[in-house]
Amino acid sequence: MNEVTLVTGATGNLGGHVLAQLLARGRRVRALSRRPPATGVSAVDWCQADLSSGQGLARALSGVGTVVHCATDGRTRDGDVMAAQHLIKAAAKAGAPHLLFVSIIGVDRHPLDYYRAKYDTERLIETSGLPYTILRAAQFHDMLHYALDRASRLPVMPVLARTSFQSVDTPHVAARAVELSAVGPSGRVADLPGPDTLTMADMARILLRVTGRRRPILPLVLPGRVPGAYRQGLHLAPAAQPGSRSFEDFLKEGPAVKVPAAVRRSR
Repeated sequence: MNEVTLVTGATGNLGGHVLAQLLARGRRVRALSRRPPATGVSAVDWCQADLSSGQGLARALSGVGTVVHCATDGRTRDGDVMAAQHLIKAAAKAGAPHLLFVSIIGVDRHPLDYYRAKYDTERLIETSGLPYTILRAAQFHDMLHYALDRASRLPVMPVLARTSFQSVDTPHVAARAVELSAVGPSGRVADLPGPDTLTMADMARILLRVTGRRRPILPLVLPGRVPGAYRQGLHLAPAAQPGSRSFEDFLKEGPAVKVPAAVRRSR
């Protein structure tokens, strides 16, 4: 493929993996971020733009055939929606490239504001008139690693009771996104959960075993709509799916703890 692929949020966790895999496949890549990277990559056209205002997007989208939209802001619900509005408007003026958006499983059901923002973004894309693909993935291993690592610093390790996750390896999601970017507009595609369905307590035990720590684990039933939705499994696919590295194998690689997009600005 000779067309240029633009990656939004290219300095973030998912965006960085998408960028690397596009380059590995010999694709022409333009990377969009609010701030330039500390060190450039010669094969990448780094483009500084601000999705929150739309500034710089016209240049970023010039000559682009596909956009892989990975940028996100977990601090407010409006941030992601406004970013999508600016991106869609600029893309429509730039010749209507294929827009591929990586979302989250269950965003149409789960009441968490971060997920609802993803769903609002999906609906904007579906009604934009742009050719599009929407890929919903499970929570990344990195997110559960962050949450459990923080919990493990306490004398007793609290976890959500009766709550399971199908966490997935970020490079696996990136590979699927890159594959879909080459296929072309596909609408809403099959969800991408991880290889296992594990309770949060089981994931805590795995983390403690792999890291050699000892803590009592305390499952808690928290009140409210959001913890209730997790207990109901509204963020889960009907079944786990092989292909991704498991959470345990991910931890055995000794990864650094990353602050997930849901709790910090990563765009």
